[in-house]
Amino acid sequence: MSRPFPLAGLLRVRALAEDTAAAELAGARREERAAHERAARTAEVLGAARPPGEADVAAWQAAVAARLSLSALLTEDVERVRGAQDAVERRQEDWTAARIRTRAVERLRDKHDVAERQQEERAEQAVLDEVAARSTDPTAPGEDA
Repeated sequence: MSRPFPLAGLLRVRALAEDTAAAELAGARREERAAHERAARTAEVLGAARPPGEADVAAWQAAVAARLSLSALLTEDVERVRGAQDAVERRQEDWTAARIRTRAVERLRDKHDVAERQQEERAEQAVLDEVAARSTDPTAPGEDA
């Protein structure tokens, strides 16, 4: 019977950490997409905002104020996009590091599995060799019947 992988608990913990990092990366990517979409909508509204054709001074000033407000909002949205991109980069690095740590233990588990299979095959071969030796040995007990 093969013995269990002695670092199985560590592998489970590392796999859990990797899954958590992957989920955080996915969340950061969603936030980045949302920030991009919001910035695109703001840019679209800003591009569509036109000054009034023939209007009084108050309407003109209101249109200018609206464009300034939209411009400031777009600047904030672009900053959110940059922040979201930075968060994605950090989460990507975290996930990569977690994956590397998990993969190291997985390689140890794979080596353990290979060694266990080899040991089982050697034990099976030893039993087969012993059976073969008994069946060809004329002085072996139980052959005189």
